[in-house]
Amino acid sequence: MANDRSTNPIDDILLPGTPPEVRERYLSLAERAKETTFGLLEEDIVMLDTETTGLSFRNNELIEIAAARISGREVVERFETFVHPTGPIPAEIQALTGIRDIDVMDAPRATEAVRALAEFTGGMPVVAHNASFDRSFIEAVSGGGNVSDTWIDSLSLSRIALPRLSTHRLADMAHAFGCAAVTHRAMADVDALCGMWRIMLLALTDLPAGLMGRLADLHPDVDWPPRPIFSHLAGESYGVSFSMRDVRLGLVTDEAAHRRADAMEGLPPTIDIEGYVRRSFEDGGIVSSMYESFEARPEQVAMAREVARAFEDPHHAAIEAGTGVGKSLAYLLPAARLARAADVTVGVATKTNALTDQLVSHELPALDAAVPGGVTYTSLKGYDHYPCLRHVDISCVRELPLERAVRDGMSARTVASDILTAIAVTMSYACQSPDGDVDALGIRWRSVPRDLICASHAECIRSRCPYYPNACFVHGARRRAASSDIVVTNHSLLLRDVALEGAILPPIRHWVVDEAHSFEQEARRQWARELSAEAASSAFATLGNTTSGTLHSLMTRTKAMDSATLIAGLITKSSSKVQSALVCMTDLLACIHALNAQAHGGGGYDSVTLWVDDKVRESDEWKALEDSAAKAAPALEAAVHALDETATALAAESAQMASELSDATRQLKDVLEALRVIVLEPSETYVYSAELYRQAKRSAYERLVAEKLDIGVDLADKWYPETLSVVYTSATIAVGTSFEHFDHAVGFDLLDKDAHREVQLKSSFDYDTHMSVVAVRDLPQPGSAGYLDALASLLFDVHVAMQGSVLTLFTNRREMEQVYQALKPRLTAAGLELACQERQGSPRRLRERFINEEALSLFALKSFWEGFDAAGDTLRCVVVAKLPFASPNDPLVRERDSREQRSWFRYSLPEAVLSVKQAAGRLIRTSTDSGVLVLADSRIASKRYGKTFLGALPTSGHQMLERASVGRYLRLWNASH
Repeated sequence: MANDRSTNPIDDILLPGTPPEVRERYLSLAERAKETTFGLLEEDIVMLDTETTGLSFRNNELIEIAAARISGREVVERFETFVHPTGPIPAEIQALTGIRDIDVMDAPRATEAVRALAEFTGGMPVVAHNASFDRSFIEAVSGGGNVSDTWIDSLSLSRIALPRLSTHRLADMAHAFGCAAVTHRAMADVDALCGMWRIMLLALTDLPAGLMGRLADLHPDVDWPPRPIFSHLAGESYGVSFSMRDVRLGLVTDEAAHRRADAMEGLPPTIDIEGYVRRSFEDGGIVSSMYESFEARPEQVAMAREVARAFEDPHHAAIEAGTGVGKSLAYLLPAARLARAADVTVGVATKTNALTDQLVSHELPALDAAVPGGVTYTSLKGYDHYPCLRHVDISCVRELPLERAVRDGMSARTVASDILTAIAVTMSYACQSPDGDVDALGIRWRSVPRDLICASHAECIRSRCPYYPNACFVHGARRRAASSDIVVTNHSLLLRDVALEGAILPPIRHWVVDEAHSFEQEARRQWARELSAEAASSAFATLGNTTSGTLHSLMTRTKAMDSATLIAGLITKSSSKVQSALVCMTDLLACIHALNAQAHGGGGYDSVTLWVDDKVRESDEWKALEDSAAKAAPALEAAVHALDETATALAAESAQMASELSDATRQLKDVLEALRVIVLEPSETYVYSAELYRQAKRSAYERLVAEKLDIGVDLADKWYPETLSVVYTSATIAVGTSFEHFDHAVGFDLLDKDAHREVQLKSSFDYDTHMSVVAVRDLPQPGSAGYLDALASLLFDVHVAMQGSVLTLFTNRREMEQVYQALKPRLTAAGLELACQERQGSPRRLRERFINEEALSLFALKSFWEGFDAAGDTLRCVVVAKLPFASPNDPLVRERDSREQRSWFRYSLPEAVLSVKQAAGRLIRTSTDSGVLVLADSRIASKRYGKTFLGALPTSGHQMLERASVGRYLRLWNASH
């Protein structure tokens, strides 16, 4: 079998960094599976697949069912039928499956088809890829429960069996392993599944000895469908001890990594970074060797030299570089030069996973190949993105916290099964992965409380953990980061590190913060404190009492200890204190709900956001809350003291059980700390608010929030003194030519003038040729009578003139939905398709659909204003329905208004201008793109600040038009582009 990485399709879906021996086993699976038998696991098993009119079994229907019964290596019997739905098959489903209305016209109805399927299966076990989907459609039909009592999800099983694959889509695996191709027709998918079944079973047997038995014994009280498979595959090795620690130590290297120097210690070396950068961009330089057809862009070279200057003569900088400049290479090249020449680590922080993946998967590998001696780099995420094997070990024995899962109508059995699958996937991944995170493991986090698999920074016990340091995922990643030239992380982890005074990241003194326009907002989110009913309930549920939760589990497991009597007494005392605190917190949470009496406006359909100002704090409702908090705080303190005392006693007997209790106690400590900051000891540095629900039945989702008012103060006080250079960059930093708003947001205005520098670089794209801006001058004012009707009429003209491919951005969901309901039928009649961002829908799936369906138009909210790329004819027009000013009822806005006379001009106006710049940035993503930005808010023409918006946009091609003229202008523009 060919093992050439350039030709073997398995390598295309294998995760980077897969150990060579693991790769070899994967490559040989198909051949070995031909010679291996699995007894009962391949006798009288039914493989099944369905095609449906959509994703929801409540709103959609079956249109095809296929199944095959296997015996050994053979398919011995098949079942296949179309199903006649009650309505027409949607066009997108017809395009996907090739199944037309005429194909199902004479097919049996669902009840008849499912009855026939039940006769075919005869109660035999059914295997399906994403079995919950197929099962829900089958069992939604009368008699569907008779098809089988045992449904095995091959998607989950493949994730356990083949944890080093980057995708577990049946089509991708079938292609890689040479099975039948998947064609979005039911029988073709069944054939592919038949081929993959034996490969999955064999891959499970390749996992370390003892693991199958360990999985078979996992929480035996849970009805977990794959359990018999693991039990059968364990075979003679059943009962063999399994040590995850031994497996990990045999997998990872223990060689000492070269730790980089701390740039703050000693005199910095003299390095000509700028000269190196200049030479690298010249003909025959490093950069030209990275690309087949490279053409130097003056703006890119200018930015790279600015970054080099910031590193070389350490100072901070804010660099606005328009779309197309090539920012990534412009900062990575000088960063790599500094790191290698000075033997230090340089950090890059981004907002989006998309940019992180681009840097780690494309830009840095290309730079590594081009730079003599190479460039080392590490992607570093937060603690809760990595498996904590100590927590996994605890989860194997601790009572499953079903009460903390988001059920969404799922049964306790389904939630428990999801949790066990998550544990199994994590264990198999840890057996084959020297490093990595949980993001690609396909864990259903709504069912699985994250702390069962991961640990926070506060929960990590470091040297007291059996996996520390080499066998640990988190500390392995940190060790690699400390020895790398470049560390790529995200804004949130960097900001958490700042808050914890450098306790998470290695000492990095030179930083590039990309996508910097959102850095202040992320800091406000990361540094917020909140007291929520949900967090409090989770804390108490995790701890439990002597009959449930962690305390019950410990009571049961310590009965055989020498000090069992002492520990049982301490646990009983702790339980009593916890219950007393619970009673006090229940009263306090009721007081939070009572704050609804102080709330007037500022909310959605059933929710309200209350700004907690001095007036609210003087109200009877807040006084009652303070009184309740004054009782709750000492009760919480007493509970925490008793729990800490119990943990200390436990530590003498079992470090693991002690840390388990400490982990559970930490949630209660967080509740106590939030109570102090928000209610008992308020500070001028925060803005306070309450998120409330009008209906008492939703009070479980209410919370009190404290957000930092001035992020720049904390950055200037806590972070900049610990750095030598911080370079902020984005396409949207300045308002016009002014950096005043950004400098205040990040605290540059608190530094000496010569400590920072601002640079504005134009885009490399020809915006004047490729982009036009239309401002509509005569629409009614937003919120006035006739506004939404006039907006719908304008949007109809825009969509018809552009013939689709329009993205309309809204700031208010209710207005978006009203306009959508009015416009959708008119556009359908005109042969145009319009989608709308739904409340429970997936923004990611909506993005993919918009990109893949070229003529589709979309109504969307905040998540589409930035970070959304749709190049070419997929997006030719962006409409800003209303200027995105922050709501005057927003607590942050009201707090600023109360402290500063011109706060609207200092904050709300520039923030709205930058949001519109972000929206305009969706249009032109390549040098050949062209498009129109329509500003459908007449305040652009009627208010003096309208010029501020227009002046901030990258093109001078502005048109002030009456509503009636917009359609004709767009048709002419469309024809000429």
